[in-house]
Amino acid sequence: MSNLRYSSGSGWPSFYDVIADSNIVLLEDKSNGIIRTEVRCANCGGHLGHIFPDGPEPTNLRYCINSIALQFKSKKNQVKEGE
Repeated sequence: MSNLRYSSGSGWPSFYDVIADSNIVLLEDKSNGIIRTEVRCANCGGHLGHIFPDGPEPTNLRYCINSIALQFKSKKNQVKEGE
C-alpha cells in the first residue's frame, strides 16, 4: 500500500509497515559483517529486502524492499480492501 511508503533517502523503496504479516517471513541475516533482519516471501521464500530500526513513527521500522519484488498498480485499477 502506497500509504505505508515514505521517502527514506536510501534510494530503495521504503515502507514503515506491512500489509499483512502472513505475506512475509523474517530471518536473522549475519552476512556482510552486520546483523540485520531479512524479509522473505512467505509463499516462495524469495528475498524481498531487509528491515532496519531507523524508520518513522508509528513503527520506527524501515522495510527496505527491492523494487523488483514490488507490483505497482495505478490508482484507477486498485481494488478496495474486502472486494
